[in-house]
Amino acid sequence: MKPWITLDTTTLPDGGTLSLQQRDQELVLRANGVELMTSRAHGSEDALGELGTAPIAARKRPRVLIGGLGMGFTLRAALDGLGPDADVIISELVEEVVAWNRGPLAHLAGNPLDDPRVTLLQGDVTRHIARQETRLDAILLDVDNGPEALTAQANEGLYGEKGLERAFHALTPGGILGVWSVSDDQAFSRRLKKARFQVKRHSVRAAGERGRRHLVWIARRP
Repeated sequence: MKPWITLDTTTLPDGGTLSLQQRDQELVLRANGVELMTSRAHGSEDALGELGTAPIAARKRPRVLIGGLGMGFTLRAALDGLGPDADVIISELVEEVVAWNRGPLAHLAGNPLDDPRVTLLQGDVTRHIARQETRLDAILLDVDNGPEALTAQANEGLYGEKGLERAFHALTPGGILGVWSVSDDQAFSRRLKKARFQVKRHSVRAAGERGRRHLVWIARRP
């Protein structure tokens, strides 16, 4: 089997290491040596974009904030589900991830950063949620490995009670909070309901019929 080739490496805000690696045509992002995502299996990232925008796609000029660029698959799925008048904001904390999505990763999702509907915000999505002057129709979060992981302390501001309350007030009535996770988290479902969201859980496969299952929450502000 061919070895993995490291294309680039960067230091994360918490001091960890994020690397972009390639073997043949497959590209992988790894944090501290652990696989975060791969170009070979992205069905659950697609599902976040699709499920998160479907309920608000018919609105006039829908505003969507996506936290976490990854390999661009969630952004691509959201763009494909929205009309030409949509405003899609992508928030990415790591500068190098943006550069990789303009370089070696760009072709995977069809260059979504080049779409004129997209506005890129560099920095913490928690702050971007808090600073929105106009309410959002959807907030889609693919940050860390989900609510349970919390590998970055700041993610408590997204997935904890205060973070969910902040997201609730940032959304329009009927707006959607979509959250991706590597695994189920019953405590997070309870926190969503406590924050007054109407919650649906979707177990989706990463790839094919036998791929690993991930969890996507679609939480609606009543």
